[in-house]
Amino acid sequence: MSMPTPDTPSDDPNNKRTDDNANAAKGSTDGLDSAPVAADEQAPVATDESEADKAPATDISLISSQTKPRKYKKDNPSFFMQRGYQILLVLGLIAAFLLVMVYQTLFGRIEQPEQKVTIEQGDTYYGLLPQWQQKIPLFSSTVAKVYIKSQIDAPLHAGIYQLPANPTIAEVLHILGQGAKVAMVKVQIIEGRTASELYQNLRDNPGIKKEVLVTDGGDASNASIAQALDLVDILPDSVTSHSDPIVQYNLEGWFAPDTYYYGEGASDKQVLTDLYKRQQQTLTEAWENRAPDLPYKTPYEALIMASIIEKETSIAEERPLVSAVFNNRFAQGMRMQTDPTIIYGMGERYDGNIRRADIDEKTSYNTYQIDGLPPTPIALPSAASIEATLHPADSEALYFVATGHGGHKFTNNLADHNRAVQEYLKVMREKKSQTPPE
Repeated sequence: MSMPTPDTPSDDPNNKRTDDNANAAKGSTDGLDSAPVAADEQAPVATDESEADKAPATDISLISSQTKPRKYKKDNPSFFMQRGYQILLVLGLIAAFLLVMVYQTLFGRIEQPEQKVTIEQGDTYYGLLPQWQQKIPLFSSTVAKVYIKSQIDAPLHAGIYQLPANPTIAEVLHILGQGAKVAMVKVQIIEGRTASELYQNLRDNPGIKKEVLVTDGGDASNASIAQALDLVDILPDSVTSHSDPIVQYNLEGWFAPDTYYYGEGASDKQVLTDLYKRQQQTLTEAWENRAPDLPYKTPYEALIMASIIEKETSIAEERPLVSAVFNNRFAQGMRMQTDPTIIYGMGERYDGNIRRADIDEKTSYNTYQIDGLPPTPIALPSAASIEATLHPADSEALYFVATGHGGHKFTNNLADHNRAVQEYLKVMREKKSQTPPE
């Protein structure tokens, strides 16, 4: 390979220093005959800055590990492509969120056991949405309402509906929608009514099929009803073996009073079983959360007291006070002395009046004559009376009497009670004098 001569410049500008070095070496060879250079003398150093400026600069971006993002001008097509991808990504995320929301709304499940739900007259589909909204993430009432409008063309019918375990709103709406195809039967049980009155209500209802309450010989007995419903085991031995026919196998108190709707043709056994399960659940939950230091040893004793409270007052705020009165009497060794127990013990003999002879008669239920609680409940108590039984008011009252104007007056001693009784009698005499003769 031939070296370029001084007259032939190199194509590579970086070869300039190589040529200079070659010339320097040549000059050193040619200068063997010339005068020697002193040891302390150095070869002249180029100081011309213009020559340094002429040297090509190194492109730092070629060796740097940090690269700068490419910037597009807004009129560059690449800019619009990049922005378009961003918009599509955002739209995709929104669409995915909406799909999840729709799925959760219609097919998200509420964790609950299989159960019956009662729909009252006047209830609406929209009224069912809040419980789903509280329990299902991303539940949209708007989506649910659109679904109801588009899929359901009949109003919500009152009735009792069987719901599966862990249902979705779509499943529930489908089940409720079937109510329009079934004729419904109303069963109404008022708080304070007795089990006997409930039985007769069902016997008289033509839409209820009779399986339990009617036998070939007529109305079924307490024992046959308890056995047919498989509820004998819930009764204490003192009830099942009692000699008094009013007490023996009496299921009084065990059916939850309310208004129910059943499909036409439902059996009396189905109705009574449902009402028993509701009352049992109410009593169990209240018993587990009861106040301390109560005089009741079992939930059944609390049920008995709740039935007495139910008969004594229908005013919600008075129920805990009535509960306190009876607790205070027990604490002082007093008898309950409550009139509703006299009436229940008289059975069909009661004609609307309580006489001195009735107070003095010792029946299984007359708490003027027996200590403690009667052997069974005396009515069908509401959930409010059960709650009041297990959470009495903080009161020292021992007596109460009607005021004649609605409600009762509560007193702590017998003297005040007697004055309250006289006030009541005075009000009743005034009312009677103002009543025009028939």
